[in-house]
Amino acid sequence: MMLSPSAESPDDRNSLYSQSRNNRHKSGDKTSPISVILVSSGSRGNKLLFRYPFQRIADCPSSLSAKQRNPYALNTTGDVLEDPDGDSRFSDSILATILATKNDMCGKKFELKIDNVRFVGHPTLLQHSPLIQANADPSVISCMHNLSRRIAIALQHEERRCQYLTREAKLMLSMQDEITTTTETDGTPQSPFRQILPKCKLARDLKAAYDSLCTTGVVRLHINNWLEVSFCLPHKIHRVGGNYIPPEALERSLKAIRPYHALLLLESEKALLDQLPLDCSPAMVRLIKTCSAVKNLQQLAQDADLALLQIFQIAAHLVYWGKAIIIFPLCENNVYMLSPHANISLYSTLAKQFAQQFSGHDLPSMLAKFSLPVSLAEFRNPLEAPAQEAQLIQMVVWMLQRRLLIQLHTYVCLLISPSEDEPTPKGEELPLAARVGGRSLSTPSALSFGSPTSSDDMTLTSPSMENSSAELLPGGDSPLNKRMTETLLASLSEHERQVILNIPAAQNPEDLRMFARLLHYFRGHHHLEEIMYNENMRRSQLKTLFDKFRSVLIVTNHEDPIISIFQSPMEYTA
Repeated sequence: MMLSPSAESPDDRNSLYSQSRNNRHKSGDKTSPISVILVSSGSRGNKLLFRYPFQRIADCPSSLSAKQRNPYALNTTGDVLEDPDGDSRFSDSILATILATKNDMCGKKFELKIDNVRFVGHPTLLQHSPLIQANADPSVISCMHNLSRRIAIALQHEERRCQYLTREAKLMLSMQDEITTTTETDGTPQSPFRQILPKCKLARDLKAAYDSLCTTGVVRLHINNWLEVSFCLPHKIHRVGGNYIPPEALERSLKAIRPYHALLLLESEKALLDQLPLDCSPAMVRLIKTCSAVKNLQQLAQDADLALLQIFQIAAHLVYWGKAIIIFPLCENNVYMLSPHANISLYSTLAKQFAQQFSGHDLPSMLAKFSLPVSLAEFRNPLEAPAQEAQLIQMVVWMLQRRLLIQLHTYVCLLISPSEDEPTPKGEELPLAARVGGRSLSTPSALSFGSPTSSDDMTLTSPSMENSSAELLPGGDSPLNKRMTETLLASLSEHERQVILNIPAAQNPEDLRMFARLLHYFRGHHHLEEIMYNENMRRSQLKTLFDKFRSVLIVTNHEDPIISIFQSPMEYTA
């Protein structure tokens, strides 16, 4: 990275660049920067003001060859240590030359690749932002440039307000000149960047940003002790089973959340509130104080007195920063099982934490109860005190927070064997699942998931289709009902309609009407809870219907793909 500040000339440019190795996978982490570089271009020429990590000069010259160094932390003292990657060509003067941009590049993303090294930055005229190193992964590079741009904006503001960037740049240059003079006098090589660090606030901010990106992925700076710059690298924060969740996958999941989902905080209420800035939104505080694992987002909006859209926005913000995940509200019908990647060691750190928090219980025994899919209702004991049931909920929440459990949902597919008399469908004919899924879903507006004892009852205001009925029903069904049923079953072939109408349950007008009404859900893309929400129906009603039409319905259980990225590790390709 490179930042170039100077006030000696109105054409001075500042750039902060991050440098990354394309073959970073050889050393493991693909998301950490290699170094941060600050460059100035002005009337004094191109100057490398600061970089971190800087070259660590050994106290004893003979020990230089015995210490391994960062190949990108070069200095101008003629260091000739072994450099297997050939990176010694990037001396301070060379870096200052190749990273000093022209005026027309200022304010734009800068990206330069030289062999196996990539530089990413955001050059700025007069005021510039520090940018941090990026990897070959495009999403990481984009995030690094985003951080660069944010720091640039803060530095521009402080330069206009009090010439902060000019002051810091002059300090860096003066110390470099002082170290160069000392080196020429006594012949002892010294790193000017090491001397700059304790005396220059901007240098310490760049170091803090670099260290944070390499560890937690969360950067919080106060530029000139005045402007706050906050940034998070999702590749560091969102890791499940050793794999990171790409930002685009996280974004797709957040766009797909529904009012029947819930927000599960990953830290305590007090810890989250203590991390908020003083000028944070009051709506954020209200949401955190109201949030509960048994409340869906619709209920959360009502209890916090906030618009549902605002709840979605705040929830997405908390999830992006790694402070929460999206789950389905806890109720007695939820089915959980042990994650295939859970740490089940008897003496793991998680096991110790669990034993400390839940006295008298141990984590391996609790996880063993979920070795096969099990609903929370199976843990209920009428003879137990309410406090024990509340503790069970707390333990499930604790395990969900640490990705030890995954939730399974029920999905339904319509499957009808083709007629022996019908020809084999041609390749261009749409599959049954596509043909029955043509109708768009209505948007539900309210839902109530209460305590586990009332989880089967729902209060919704979504549009009702109770007037829909079946085709050619015996009895006195209205023509309107018949026409609606004909429309709903029109996506089926004649053979498929006959198979459905020959089922005994289809002779009941109410059952056939309900089946036709739900036909577009029977393609394996909508789980039971979603159908309940969209159609304002009870779980018992749906299960009874599935049983009546079981000859043409296939019931499966698996994770909800919308929230599965927060629970199970997945492999992604760059």
